[in-house]
Amino acid sequence: MQRPFVVCHMLTSLDGKIDGDFFAMEQSLPALKAYNQLRNFYKPQATVYGTTTMLGGYAHGTAPSLAQTGDFPPKEDYVHPAGKAVGNFIVSMDPKGTLGFSSPVLEKKGRPAAHIIEALSEEVSPAYLAYLQKLGISYLFAGPNRLDCKLLLEKLYTQFGVKRLMVAGGGVANWSFLQQGLIDELSLVVAPVADGGTSAVSCFERADFLPYHEPAAFHLKEAKPLDLDTLWLRYTCASL
Repeated sequence: MQRPFVVCHMLTSLDGKIDGDFFAMEQSLPALKAYNQLRNFYKPQATVYGTTTMLGGYAHGTAPSLAQTGDFPPKEDYVHPAGKAVGNFIVSMDPKGTLGFSSPVLEKKGRPAAHIIEALSEEVSPAYLAYLQKLGISYLFAGPNRLDCKLLLEKLYTQFGVKRLMVAGGGVANWSFLQQGLIDELSLVVAPVADGGTSAVSCFERADFLPYHEPAAFHLKEAKPLDLDTLWLRYTCASL
């Protein structure tokens, strides 16, 4: 199997939350800074986000109402040439095609411009494909009803030349890759703050629509203290 090297890189609280009030704490600022700087350590060509994470800060809300009649493209992978030439990608796990966009390129949080690639299932409507093509957004099919992460990685490797990829949330997206044995390294930047929130999700979440998978064990690769009580933990999966 030809696929990218995959790192799951996350910022967490001491109690394992990946969102919540702890992000606004002054004591979390060094961890936030370190998290962004360490992205450069891994040098990913593509970053994968789940639908909820995309809605939280990357997508332009949900897709507009689309006419369901017309001359629509077939359900085949679509690689936009200019988008591919960008060489840096945000991969949106959006199996049913629900997200809205205003541009084929995202520039967020001071990071380099990234071309959007939508990861879709066969359940997407043809009208949504026409919507993406009109915007110049690439898309890949990766399963009949839920996304096959292995197939998605193979297509990113062969069609976009992605050799290094970062999975960065949310918890369901992270677990989807982990349960298929596709995470080569887990990188956790731990802020010295406990959130305590009961609604905030953790780094890995097993969704009801995913098949059951036993808990995953890891080997500690490195533990490195950073500025102002921040900790950087690196793991490899025990099964790899």
